[in-house]
Amino acid sequence: MLRHRLACLILALTAPAAWAAAYAPPKPGPDGWPTASAATLGWDTALLDSLPAKMADGTYKKITSVVVADHGRLVYEGYFNGGSAEALNDVRSATKSLTAMLVGAAIARGAIKDVHAPVYAFFPEMKLEKPDPRRAGITLEDLLTMSSIWECDDDNQFSTGNEERMYVSERWLGFALNLPVRGYAPWVQRPADSPYGRTFSYCTAGAFVAGAAVERAVKEPLATFARDALEQPLGITESHWNVSSEGIGMGGGGTRYRSRDLAKFGELALDGGAWKGKQVLPAAWVKAMLSPHAQAREEAEYGYLWWRFHFAIDGVDTPVWAMSGNGGNYVFVVPSRGVVAVITSQAYNERFAHPQSQGLFRDIVLKALPKP
Repeated sequence: MLRHRLACLILALTAPAAWAAAYAPPKPGPDGWPTASAATLGWDTALLDSLPAKMADGTYKKITSVVVADHGRLVYEGYFNGGSAEALNDVRSATKSLTAMLVGAAIARGAIKDVHAPVYAFFPEMKLEKPDPRRAGITLEDLLTMSSIWECDDDNQFSTGNEERMYVSERWLGFALNLPVRGYAPWVQRPADSPYGRTFSYCTAGAFVAGAAVERAVKEPLATFARDALEQPLGITESHWNVSSEGIGMGGGGTRYRSRDLAKFGELALDGGAWKGKQVLPAAWVKAMLSPHAQAREEAEYGYLWWRFHFAIDGVDTPVWAMSGNGGNYVFVVPSRGVVAVITSQAYNERFAHPQSQGLFRDIVLKALPKP
């Protein structure tokens, strides 16, 4: 018993010291990221230093990494709960934002005319079970803004197009293209009465079809096109893309990237499609992608497969764009402050996952910002 008490006392005395990690700037690596000292730039490094202890005491659960960049330089990098710099993080639906980038890349290369391209024209061989001429009007932009006329709602377990039904089907593409036309309950705004003229309904099947359309247009697997159009220009050397049961690239979720590489996608969005002075995506596409096109939630808008949230910074409502995925995985982009923040998490299907990651971003990253 005495030995046990002594062990507990020693643990109590030494644990805080072990948890308190003095701030150190990220180390430069072969991935091309410049680094800088957050302390030199005026960040509140005491707040950043508090993260290891908050992970250890359970304030934040299942968070595996936090990476922050300030005006194109990494200023913070922390790994927790088994996370590491080399880990390929499964960021689930944050993949959708990459699919939007690939649509832009395909348009830039002339493989797709524009976002108004009709979706069904990409798949002329598809035989529909119940043809409906209204489907012919569905465009890529409808899929990118989650506002097509398909009856597809991942937030409604009764929806015909709920993603869980697609996953267990043999042919995902046929599942999606055969979705019926939606109706409008009395409490649901029709497009004409909705902000931006679109009725939002979160639909992973739509993002999957957008990725499939890119595959058809560029005539190569989605993973191959992602490597050519995004990864190689950004110096990303390792990733993983999922495929559907029939072998089509999964543009709706499940890609895996290292945390520092995820930050590069955020920097690409922040810098108008450029990385280290080289244009990777057209600036006009990035501007359109990061413009509100639909009201997704009462407190959030939606661009082209990117979320726009609102956070208070120094008491001022500030738009923040984000890649977002199940488990609390995020790439936050703060255009007004030149900041990108990556949070990876394995709290999959946990109710606390998204509020937790958004809270960490709000209470640690944003509060630690240098004063203007």
